[in-house]
Amino acid sequence: MTELLTGARTAGRVKPAVAPGKDAKPPEPGTPVTAARPTVSRPGVSRFTASRSTASRSTRRRLGPGRAVPFGRLIGPVLVIALWWSASAIGYLDPRILSGPGTVISTASDLIASGRLQDNVLISLQRAGLGLLFGVAAGVLLAVAAGLSRTGEYLLDGPLQIKRAIPSLAMLPLLILWLGIGEQMKVTVIALGVAVSMYINTYASLTGIDSRYVELAEGLDLSRAQFVRKVVVPGSLPGFFVGLRLGVTASWLGLIVVEQINATSGIGYMMFQAQQYAQSDVIIVGLVAYGIFGFVSDAAVRAVERRVLSWRRTLAG
Repeated sequence: MTELLTGARTAGRVKPAVAPGKDAKPPEPGTPVTAARPTVSRPGVSRFTASRSTASRSTRRRLGPGRAVPFGRLIGPVLVIALWWSASAIGYLDPRILSGPGTVISTASDLIASGRLQDNVLISLQRAGLGLLFGVAAGVLLAVAAGLSRTGEYLLDGPLQIKRAIPSLAMLPLLILWLGIGEQMKVTVIALGVAVSMYINTYASLTGIDSRYVELAEGLDLSRAQFVRKVVVPGSLPGFFVGLRLGVTASWLGLIVVEQINATSGIGYMMFQAQQYAQSDVIIVGLVAYGIFGFVSDAAVRAVERRVLSWRRTLAG
């Protein structure tokens, strides 16, 4: 029977690992002897492999969006303004249809000097702020009630899903009939649009919390308040901020509409009055004001979201 010999190669001969004893039988003539190849460390090969691995890591393809640029979100608006200015300068745009940036800036200066723009802006901000405040509070409370209780889910989720399919602006005739055409109706329309956005996103984030965290909280015998503070709030914050961003947008959209319904002040009223006299420059001033408010408010929500959810590592950076 052929024995397995292990050893190192010395002077072209194979040295057996164990010297054969008296009872050891010599190999039969013609039987091949198999020796295990010794493991030889090769520093050069290992260094080459390590350097190759490092090179592959440094030259691997990056699939992410890339490094963030400070104030990079301003590039798009600046390009739009530059294109608008160029088209107006070469006479491609008819001033009667779309005024140029120079005319708009001059008109905005006149409105600021007369105090008309500031008064309308403050009233619009008040309406949008009240609607946003009431809408956020109502949406979050409804989402918590439906997300943490089966009874609340059965009672609230169905009607709110139906309300989501009905645009808030479609309820204007009914709200005018109920509340009249005063400030109460305007704030209610804005709040309804905000509340639905807040509810949908916060509720989805609440119901998307991993059930293993709930089981862990039960195993640690946490109280209801501790469960909400340590599990529910951190788990629902991403959806809350998504809903808040959409809610801010909904507040501006609702404001544009309600300020054109028997209003006597506000940016929408100023634009509606300019439409009667074909003052496109005043209309554009109002649109720019809406755009600035929407952009700044969204950027503020993004900044708060990054600070609060700094523990997340996302593509947004």
